[in-house]
Amino acid sequence: MFVLVNLKAYPCDPVEVATAAADVSDDSGVRVAVAPQAAQIGPVAETGVETWAQHVSAVEHGSHTGSTLAEAAADAGAVGTLLNHSENRLKLADIDGALDAADRADLETIVCANNPAQIGAAAALDPDGVAVEPPELIGTGTPVSKADPDIVTGAVDAAARVNGDVDVLCGAGISTGEDLVSASDLGASGVLLASGVAKADDPRAALEDLVEPLL
Repeated sequence: MFVLVNLKAYPCDPVEVATAAADVSDDSGVRVAVAPQAAQIGPVAETGVETWAQHVSAVEHGSHTGSTLAEAAADAGAVGTLLNHSENRLKLADIDGALDAADRADLETIVCANNPAQIGAAAALDPDGVAVEPPELIGTGTPVSKADPDIVTGAVDAAARVNGDVDVLCGAGISTGEDLVSASDLGASGVLLASGVAKADDPRAALEDLVEPLL
């Protein structure tokens, strides 16, 4: 299982979370990555944790003030990027362009989507992975694997029908090891979470609890 922690713009210490994630990953053998704000990619990558960008723009080098250039994210230490998170939705053409940009920079890609139908459309664009996240459950602490498991199994099936090589992650409300196991049982190959770690009083303990069932 792949655990990707999105720090969003939460008021946490990204280096502290990244250090904890690197240690937990090393100790457990579980793949754990952190996606900080763009300005923090460098310091987070220096901890040794697998580092992802929260977004890259569908642009090349040029006059694109305010954009996140894929090559710049990679140069700072990112090895992958999220795209189309529900808090930063993109048009289909921009998702496709951002995937091209990520490919140029050798970044792994995960495209977020709200439901199985959108997961199928995202998988058709040939990302490395997709993440199903019903927006109404994000940050609630109620995992989609419990609230509506059919969304997860439907997303897995939708992606498989389009592209069997695309990994499917389960997001929204993930916070415990039990949630991770439930996601795995429903066919997901990883989880995408944020507040369960970024807002935790002890991020290391939260991550240890998350991966414990896999040990």
